[in-house]
Amino acid sequence: MKEKSTQSNTLDERIAQRVRYLRDARSLSLDQLAQRSGVSRSMISLIERGQASPTAVVLEKIANGLGVALASLFEAEPDQQTEKIIARASTQGFWQDPASGYMRRNVSPAQELGGQAPPVHIVEVKFPAKTRVMYDGLVQGAVLHQQIWLLSGQMQITLGDQVHDLKAGDCLAHRLDRPITYFNPGTQTARYAVLITR
Repeated sequence: MKEKSTQSNTLDERIAQRVRYLRDARSLSLDQLAQRSGVSRSMISLIERGQASPTAVVLEKIANGLGVALASLFEAEPDQQTEKIIARASTQGFWQDPASGYMRRNVSPAQELGGQAPPVHIVEVKFPAKTRVMYDGLVQGAVLHQQIWLLSGQMQITLGDQVHDLKAGDCLAHRLDRPITYFNPGTQTARYAVLITR
């Protein structure tokens, strides 16, 4: 139990540092990011100080306001990594959405050979039965493509007004340019990989 709590604290700290870093890199004030994301200035401030456990929906809005994929908020800063081109399993850690209980783990390293950010982000997701999460699905200033590869269980993905029922082994490809809803209609936790490309 203590181990899980320590891991959660570490991931909350990573998110706090990452939001602060990305906001500073874009020369955005708290007020500007609040306006771009639709998340209150006070909530962003609490997140940046590691004093809030934001939901996935709130983090997605902040990511959109920063013009990055949600997966980017879970990366460690490159200068904090001893191995920039390898993301060791022991350092990845699952983050759990406090609202829905779904868990996500960034699998990709922060950098590739040559010191550039990798063109692909890989995320592993464990999504509880009968759970639903809705995102705006729009990233300001970026064109992102996503593939969802269902490894086990079942998922229903709604893109705008199109509903896609996925079974284990199915893979759905789409652009992140419209609202998206994830729903697990099954009785077991679904597990899938998400690949995001810019």
